Amino acid sequence: QVQLVESGGGLVQAGGSLRLSCTASGRTGSRYSMGWFRQAPGKEREFVAAIRWSDGDTYYADSVKGRFTISRPNAKNTVYLQMNSLKPEDTAAYYCATSRSLVVHTTPKAYDYWGQGTQVTVSS
Repeated sequence: QVQLVESGGGLVQAGGSLRLSCTASGRTGSRYSMGWFRQAPGKEREFVAAIRWSDGDTYYADSVKGRFTISRPNAKNTVYLQMNSLKPEDTAAYYCATSRSLVVHTTPKAYDYWGQGTQVTVSS
């Protein structure tokens, strides 16, 4: 079992910044990548960003490229999502998830452990 805990969400004005964090615990040895997804009311869960543990390669959705940065500090089990230049359309519940796949995927079904989510609300 792997447990994921997100934090850092909140209310921010358009153009502002937030940093989300996700800490994994439990049997993390078989985890090869971590991703961030988001889901707005009435919409499907969508890919935001992902990072592969082994080499730090990062992947982003086109909608956040250049504004969001996913990173992992030396503490292996924590991942950050720095979100800058936030827009009202970024409003959603944000979830982190882990995958055992060596290939980084952008589809939710490739991830088998999920956090509880943290709400991000961007006002116009």
